[in-house]
Amino acid sequence: MSLRIIFMGTPEFAVPSLNKIYEAGYEIAGVVTARDKPAGRGMQLTQSAVKKYALEKNLKILQPEKLKSPDFIEELKSLKADLQVVVAFRMLPEIVWSMPPMGTVNLHASLLPEYRGAAPINWAIINGEKETGVTTFKLQQQIDTGNILLQQKIPVSEQESAGVLHDRMMNIGAELLVKTIQQLEKGTLKEIPQPSTSHTDPSTLRSAPKIFTETCEINWNNNVDDIYNLIRGLSPYPSAFTFLKGQKLKIFTAEKEKSKQLDEPGEFSTDHKSFLKFAANDGFIKLKEIQLEGKKKMNVEDFLRGWRGM
Repeated sequence: MSLRIIFMGTPEFAVPSLNKIYEAGYEIAGVVTARDKPAGRGMQLTQSAVKKYALEKNLKILQPEKLKSPDFIEELKSLKADLQVVVAFRMLPEIVWSMPPMGTVNLHASLLPEYRGAAPINWAIINGEKETGVTTFKLQQQIDTGNILLQQKIPVSEQESAGVLHDRMMNIGAELLVKTIQQLEKGTLKEIPQPSTSHTDPSTLRSAPKIFTETCEINWNNNVDDIYNLIRGLSPYPSAFTFLKGQKLKIFTAEKEKSKQLDEPGEFSTDHKSFLKFAANDGFIKLKEIQLEGKKKMNVEDFLRGWRGM
């Protein structure tokens, strides 16, 4: 008899995982996702990506306001799931994650125990990692600390943005998740407790906290490599930014130019046609795709053609 699974997730990242579980033939007893939220200029109520998929497949949908609500807990119990699967959802209370007999499995976009937290994809690129990965693990009380089930390493290219890596990881993660469920069903999976220190640096673990606005502002006193990694690690969202003639300028793609130049960090130069670059402490960052406050996103050549800031 197929496992009864409750799936919990909200954004686009979670949809391939739900789809793979559905296609693998597992019985999806329910889908728990965020409540509809006002979005866009018209503030129309918008459904989560996971809800849209669940509606297409006629799956039972639960959208609790509070995860400890007695009504929600009772409804969850009534679904009699063998296993719960969580991908990009909220932190669960123990009464929820401990409910199914097989526990609750989470998919996380890093090689745990590295990069625990809300933004593992962004921070891996910001820190210049050449490799990251996806991990399935059993949920426990502390966030991202449960026993590891399976992991898969993923190389990161020097040109890759967080958006591109996100799309690769959500598909690789979905495959790993189904493999995890299949092995749990067979009873062939051994849980491995997470180490409390890093393999590469025994004194510390790298974390992945939520990205705030102050993280996104470029410090031109930093070196070119660090600034370049920040730009691609925040692209396309929330995006790195600086100021050009007092206006906020988002930078989505850029190139590095190492140089023993004498310009002050933060100074910019342009030929008004093909390039706009800012000085860092060991070279320049040449902007490629940008968005000035109040304008649309465009490549730098189109921007310079219409810019009257000089």
